[in-house]
Amino acid sequence: MRKVSTFCDYFIICSGSSHRMVKAISEEIKDGLEKQDILPDHIEGVAEEAKWILIDCGDVVVHVFYEETRPFYNLEWLWSDAKKLKLKK
Repeated sequence: MRKVSTFCDYFIICSGSSHRMVKAISEEIKDGLEKQDILPDHIEGVAEEAKWILIDCGDVVVHVFYEETRPFYNLEWLWSDAKKLKLKK
């Protein structure tokens, strides 16, 4: 994102197959950050039917989608000029 955005260096985009899974993924990310003494600047989308949860950590913005919602927003296409990186497992 560095070359195409001024608001962050990286997007992390993932999805879950249920609203409960989307919430669980976002909670696990938040807990992992807190264990490293990193507090997100902002979290959005945590609702009863979580379809897209955004976790803003400054230089890194995490998008956790409900898998049926992800194609509608199609962030990979919207930001297609950005270099894509694969995370190692």
